[in-house]
Amino acid sequence: MRYDYLIVGAGLFGAVFAHEMTQRGKRCLVIDRRSHIGGNIYCEDVEGIHVHKYGAHIFHTSNKRIWDYMHQFAEFNHYVNSPVAVYKDELYNLPFNMNTFSKMWGIKTPQEAKDIIAGQIADLGIAQPKNLEEQALSLAGRDVYEKLVKGYTEKQWGRDCKDLPAFIIKRLPLRFVYDNNYFNDPFQGIPMGGYTPIVEKMLEGSEVLLNTDYFAYRQENPQVAEKVVYTGMLDRYFDYQLGVLEYRSVRFEEERLDMENYQGNAVVNYTEREVPYTRIIEHKHFEFGTQPVTVISREYPSEWKKGDEPYYPVNNEKNEALAADYRALAEREENVIFGGRLGSYRYYDMDKVVEAALQAVEKE
Repeated sequence: MRYDYLIVGAGLFGAVFAHEMTQRGKRCLVIDRRSHIGGNIYCEDVEGIHVHKYGAHIFHTSNKRIWDYMHQFAEFNHYVNSPVAVYKDELYNLPFNMNTFSKMWGIKTPQEAKDIIAGQIADLGIAQPKNLEEQALSLAGRDVYEKLVKGYTEKQWGRDCKDLPAFIIKRLPLRFVYDNNYFNDPFQGIPMGGYTPIVEKMLEGSEVLLNTDYFAYRQENPQVAEKVVYTGMLDRYFDYQLGVLEYRSVRFEEERLDMENYQGNAVVNYTEREVPYTRIIEHKHFEFGTQPVTVISREYPSEWKKGDEPYYPVNNEKNEALAADYRALAEREENVIFGGRLGSYRYYDMDKVVEAALQAVEKE
């Protein structure tokens, strides 16, 4: 046994765990099948612009302990996520707030907006929503649903809203204030210099092997460590013996442009189903960049099949039941800690990943 922990995955969960354990004098080997560290928060420097290679990652939290913890590794700027939505030739602010409603209906006061929404909901008369479409209509009325929810949701899931279960949208945040801040959390920002230097600092003192598949490595080195921290796909660990968990995948189309400013905002959503991508990210705006060029990424959601990059768990009843069975198997697995988005089959915000990793450390 050359190491105390073999950590599978150099993403945020694995990096936090490795950092904490090396601080405690433990020997950690971190392996990752990709050619870089950082998992999905990996940022690449393109002419001074820190490009979020796997989609926009905005750090936000209500937990001051986690906010302070992250500040050990980087300074954060004051970026506030305020996306813009494009529907046909119309522009709307997100989340749904008084700026959205004022643009949509030409009104000024919260009461006017509430009256319009309530009137639309009453006209629809949906008592028991049977699908996502009916659920969204019963929460926000027809205008908000048709312009800002329907097309975007159908692209995300690759299915008609009538064919999606109602529970996917438990609520729609309608805010009757003129405030475009997407998150309610009091702490929010982007690390200056991107996320990759954070993970580099976290992995100091650990040995790191990239381009390394865990299952092949385990066969060749069965006794390499006392314990395994596994952040890969939960069903893959058990060789899919109970069945395959489903995901949605995303394809990123990156483009460097010889212009200073392409869209004027970091995140612009395209809510028509006819537009094939869900959003365009302009990375320089995360750090208020002034470079003479810019880099954009278009995001195309796609069906997932075994071998594709998994992004979002499909949290319907069938997958939740199967995941619960796999989690029960994981509980019985000796000397293996399962964590992260893939290892627990849950969609986690970054602060929750850090918190879960610190809890796993404390449990150890």
